[in-house]
Amino acid sequence: MSAHDIRKRFLTFFQKQNHIIIPSAPLVPENDPTTLFTSSGMQPLVPYLLGQPHPLGKRLADSQKSFRSQDIEEVGDTSHMTFFEMLGNWSLGDFFKKEQLPWIFEFLTKELGLDPEKLFVTVFEGNSSVPKDEESIKIWKEIFSGVGIDAKLNERIFLYSAAKNWWSRSGEPSDMPAGEPGGPDSEVFYDFGIERGLHEKSRYRSEQCHPNCQCGRFMEIGNSVFMQYQKQGDGSLKELPQKNVDFGGGLERLNAAVQNQPDVFLTDSFQSIICLIEQLSAKKYGKQKEETKAMRVIADHIRGAVMMTGDGVFPSNKAQGYVLRRLIRRALLYGKSLGIWGTWESVGDLVMPVTKMYEEAYPDVGKQKETIRKTLVDEAIKFGKTLDKGLKEIEKMKDVDGKKAFMLYETYGFPWEMTEEIVLSRGQKVDRKQFEDEFKKHQEHSRSSATGMFKGGLANNERKTTQYHTTTHLLHQALRTVLGNHVSQKGSNITAERLRFDFSHPAKLAQGEIKRIEDIVNEQIRKNLPVTVKELDKDDALRSGALGFFVERYGDRVKVYSIGDYSREICGGPHVRFTGELGHFTIIKEESAASGIRRIYGKLDGHEIV
Repeated sequence: MSAHDIRKRFLTFFQKQNHIIIPSAPLVPENDPTTLFTSSGMQPLVPYLLGQPHPLGKRLADSQKSFRSQDIEEVGDTSHMTFFEMLGNWSLGDFFKKEQLPWIFEFLTKELGLDPEKLFVTVFEGNSSVPKDEESIKIWKEIFSGVGIDAKLNERIFLYSAAKNWWSRSGEPSDMPAGEPGGPDSEVFYDFGIERGLHEKSRYRSEQCHPNCQCGRFMEIGNSVFMQYQKQGDGSLKELPQKNVDFGGGLERLNAAVQNQPDVFLTDSFQSIICLIEQLSAKKYGKQKEETKAMRVIADHIRGAVMMTGDGVFPSNKAQGYVLRRLIRRALLYGKSLGIWGTWESVGDLVMPVTKMYEEAYPDVGKQKETIRKTLVDEAIKFGKTLDKGLKEIEKMKDVDGKKAFMLYETYGFPWEMTEEIVLSRGQKVDRKQFEDEFKKHQEHSRSSATGMFKGGLANNERKTTQYHTTTHLLHQALRTVLGNHVSQKGSNITAERLRFDFSHPAKLAQGEIKRIEDIVNEQIRKNLPVTVKELDKDDALRSGALGFFVERYGDRVKVYSIGDYSREICGGPHVRFTGELGHFTIIKEESAASGIRRIYGKLDGHEIV
């Protein structure tokens, strides 16, 4: 059974349970300046978990493309990944624990054929704010009893604190910002078997093994979150008006369990890339520790880079583009350590296995394979030049201590191993602990920055975000008016300070064209046009003339936003009521984003007409 088969069986199974299948949201969240990437299936559904009616109903399921940038440095072991797919199903105030847990067990054991004896579950132990999840314990005991297993506590069912069995986007209750939803969860773990000796080989061998041990024997393959609470301004938890279920199961991890293979890189989720790396390097995966780590990093990072570029992200020194640049450059450096780059351009060879892997599930990736390939190759050539500068910088140094080694890592992308090799050849020894101390400081700063970005929440910037989103509709139509109807949206990103809009166009915009586009947008703002919304069947919406360039992301019922008679687009919102609320619009920058794709940065001065 392949990863593709698992994805298909999951969606079919929940269709039979009256779930509507929704498309994957983009990797870059639309109109959410609080986080860089979509990192879970629930992220695009937060408004509906808080009570807003979803146009497709109360039972939903999908396979969500996800990316976790905080895991970049962790990649190299058997299970960490940056890009992954999260299979998910949701109840928006409909069913709850007694339906969800038996369904998940049935899917795992009947649809995927996993042995019930290899499944272990965890449940929230309770705290001063939320009681122990006795209901889930009772349900799990009944489920296991049905297959002849006496599920005893601390043998088959394990209790954990909020640190392990509470889920929200920002962690346990004490870390949740006001307004954030969350709740206790129940996780399912697959046991790869004591006979493999994974625990004894790990750094956890002095401790007793258990499902959350992290030694590699157990792997979490599914998590049912009972999202029934919302953090209040006074720090307390209040029950939501509706009790929700939010399930997430990592596709790659489920694939590992189905194959009874604790190394996800030995499943078909990665094998086509790993095999090509073996061919290019003339080295064997699993034979030598450092070479195996390098192959894992390359496979993960190239896969993530391809999927990110396919969703409209391009290498840069800021935000998502910076993360993409890091992925590509780390993959190149690890490839260099394996000797697989005859020329930097050969990185493009690794694009094909990834696009082929996802051509059915995410057709846009296959359609953009040449753009993706060119993006990676262009970045590789740029990095080659940066690498040369770094080597010259080392030549200038009389000695290289741990701090300088970290500077080389941060500025030029030199990993520790590469710096150490160069200075050892010069008869120098670098203090690795000093390098690692600097590296930890960098990691802690990155994590706190990411957390701060999220904790800022949308509440403070919601109005500005809404204004910029509405402005992208006016800008889109103005671009088509001035440049032609070949213009189509290729991506957008909005913060509280500016909008970024990517669109198809073969040439740099002339100053006169930029001025005309600005003037048209501001003319529509001065008219104070009404913004209205209507819900239609998707086909009817397209027939009505509504623009819809990401229609695969929407279900059969869509919202069509009209701005007077000037603009009409399929969109999920949010929007202002009248264009006079937007203020004066200025294009602050226009540049190339990729071959055939231009990028505009725009700003509103905040002066409203009404």
